[in-house]
Amino acid sequence: MQTTVYIDGYNLYYGALRGTPYKWLDVVRLFETICHAQNPATQIQEVKFFTAPIKARISTRKDQALRSQRLYLNALQQLHPDRMTVVEGFFQLTKGMFPRYQEPLDKTDKVAVWRLEEKQTDVNIALHLYDDVVQGKVGQVVLVSNDSDLVPAFQFARRAVPSLVIGTILPRHHPESGNPRPNNIELSSISDWSRQYIRDEELQAAQLPDKIPTRKKPIFKPDYW
Repeated sequence: MQTTVYIDGYNLYYGALRGTPYKWLDVVRLFETICHAQNPATQIQEVKFFTAPIKARISTRKDQALRSQRLYLNALQQLHPDRMTVVEGFFQLTKGMFPRYQEPLDKTDKVAVWRLEEKQTDVNIALHLYDDVVQGKVGQVVLVSNDSDLVPAFQFARRAVPSLVIGTILPRHHPESGNPRPNNIELSSISDWSRQYIRDEELQAAQLPDKIPTRKKPIFKPDYW
């Protein structure tokens, strides 16, 4: 079954990778393994990774963080040139006025804060998924996200192609690890199958090589990863 995987990059990072030693993740290898376990007939033809360049000015590691992100995305495309697609949105940093935290809430007592928003990721995922479905490129779509904003994309895609198989992989740690992230019932309920977590041992088994050759300089895993 021809399958495309759609990954919400920051959703994956904050749900399953942040604070772990597994950030140098081969997403093609990982999700190929998980999807094949769900259905051995699965053939992943493409993995689409949706993200946005880090804002270096507000990152703890500044420009180093942006360089590391670039190295990672280049590494994925170097190892999987025919199946790995990176789709970028952007971050918008603006001044926002929000009520101060207090009880009871006083909407007139506001403070200025920096408001960082990731732009275009959800709409990019929805449009790519729907376009792939209506053009007949896929028999199965697999979403890696915990974001219920993408439920309408599933609904429209299935309405267009009733035979479409929909899978969802929620980027959460196993419940036994004390996972604080709740299960997304809306995504799971509209899917033909769903995986509720990703195990640490699965992340560990799907790491990229520390050194990846290229036609020019090799790509090395960032030291602090």
